[in-house]
Amino acid sequence: MGINSEKDIEANLQIGPTSEGAVRLYVEGGGVEIPMDFEPDEAEEIAEEIRAAAARARALTAKGPKKR
Repeated sequence: MGINSEKDIEANLQIGPTSEGAVRLYVEGGGVEIPMDFEPDEAEEIAEEIRAAAARARALTAKGPKKR
């Protein structure tokens, strides 16, 4: 499955600090629970990647729909 492959799966995402000082991304859906813990510096890098991806996605949609 690639990043552009759509799946009809619903999931919940929770993000928050743990009592040990990590940042946890917690994904739950389809009977699966995935806790992912990151050091604060790693979490900031992930946040930067998300912001950059959002900017690229926004730029793509600003160009209008794809013509076939």
